[in-house]
Amino acid sequence: MLEKEFKELINNIKDDIRTTQLKAMQEVNSNLIMLYFRLGKIISKNKKYGNNFTKQVSMELKLSFPNVKGFSERNIRSMRLFYEEYEDDEKWQQLVAKLPWGHNLLLIEKIKDKKIRQVYAENTIKNGWSRNVLCIQIERKFHERIGNSNNNFNVILPPKDSDLVNNTIKDPYIFDFIVLKDKYKETELENELVIRIKNVLLELGKGFSFVGNQYKISVDNQEYYIDLLFYHLELRCYIVVELKITGFKPEYIGQISFYVKAIDKILKKDYDNQTIGLLLCKEKNKLSVEWALETTNVPIGISSFELHKYIPKELLDKLPTEEDINLHIDI
Repeated sequence: MLEKEFKELINNIKDDIRTTQLKAMQEVNSNLIMLYFRLGKIISKNKKYGNNFTKQVSMELKLSFPNVKGFSERNIRSMRLFYEEYEDDEKWQQLVAKLPWGHNLLLIEKIKDKKIRQVYAENTIKNGWSRNVLCIQIERKFHERIGNSNNNFNVILPPKDSDLVNNTIKDPYIFDFIVLKDKYKETELENELVIRIKNVLLELGKGFSFVGNQYKISVDNQEYYIDLLFYHLELRCYIVVELKITGFKPEYIGQISFYVKAIDKILKKDYDNQTIGLLLCKEKNKLSVEWALETTNVPIGISSFELHKYIPKELLDKLPTEEDINLHIDI
């Protein structure tokens, strides 16, 4: 058997094993969540016995199942709240059964509006967010930012693709893991994004794969450089990202449109979908953006971005560099 065929065969086996393992883990979680739901129902239907009933149930379960966690008095009260939250909604019961227990409690605690809660529940499942990441996304108001960019997707792309792309792009993007001096250059912002590319990918969302920065393309013997180039595994397309540390200007549309078309001509394969442009500006005027988008025939989204904070240059220069810090860290 050829080495290439053997590797492909082994990779298929590995994928099958991983898929089976994931399904098994999901089934275990689902069974646990529904067990908690049923226990919550029992506690809720026996409120007449008062708080002492919850305490007694907890003691009995811990004595009978000493090696099983989750039967504390506090957690059993949470089961009651969990049941009462979803007792009359079968669709919600099916949805929350896909989420870990800690995620469910966080959603109930932090988000009272069920329509908004559903956005976070579905995106947690889709993106595989940990509990900490879910908490961060709630704090960053993910539900207000997703699908909020100015774009021409519904005009340029087929309807089935337009909605998917629109719900992939946010506005604004929050890069609060980056600290820059009060007056910074585009190259400085780009370098920081590349250094912290894992954080960037987390903020961009599931499916983004980093191809490169200052990606060189040659057209008519002239070289051009794209700030950031990604490939989206779900959308099956390249995404050109241009950074502008100023407010939006209509001429930016011409630049990113050219880059999008160039990638379509140079890199895009027959099995790839149309390349998408994402222009990130410090701020934007809605009307100017809308008019500018009408001048192009390539799919472009325009979003703003936010940094966590700025540090005065004189203070920033006194801070230790990343190399200095690494000298004192045992990696």
